[in-house]
Amino acid sequence: MAESLNREEDFDVVARVSGYHRLIEVVERTDAEVALIDPERIDGDCLTTAGELRKVRPQCRVVLTVDAPTRTFVDRALRAGVLSIVPKSAGLRRLIESVRGVASGQVIMDPRLLSAAGAEGGPLTDREADVLRLTASGASVKEMAEELYLSAGTIRNLASAAIKKLDARNRYDAVRIATERCWI
Repeated sequence: MAESLNREEDFDVVARVSGYHRLIEVVERTDAEVALIDPERIDGDCLTTAGELRKVRPQCRVVLTVDAPTRTFVDRALRAGVLSIVPKSAGLRRLIESVRGVASGQVIMDPRLLSAAGAEGGPLTDREADVLRLTASGASVKEMAEELYLSAGTIRNLASAAIKKLDARNRYDAVRIATERCWI
């Protein structure tokens, strides 16, 4: 991807990195206008990375490439300062257009991501994602039930469904998988 982007006349790929700390270092020491983040290549939460990047260099704009963004993910990304989310299925031309738009300060987002991301965005329902997010925060089943106004049995059922969909070993493994894929 970096090679394809570097072939564009008005693009200059400054660096390719494969870790959160390395990305922050590169952005700090360069004049990068746009950071293109592939969550599969960054260790840790891609949205935390985007937020940290914006703190270190506010003028650096962020584009994410993801498999299947959920409505929840899109909302969190926009709050973190991400200006574009490009589905990996969109193709190189769409990615180039998004990077160009973001470089000029525009928010470039497919309207379907803003209005109906939950319908096609990843395997988790909004409630399953809520349960995994609360699991990640350390909440007990009882606390989750109280916060989401659901029964403890429903919380367990939602966790089980998420575990099955993500082919995880347990709900903590499901949290790890969903976080890595930016679904929560």
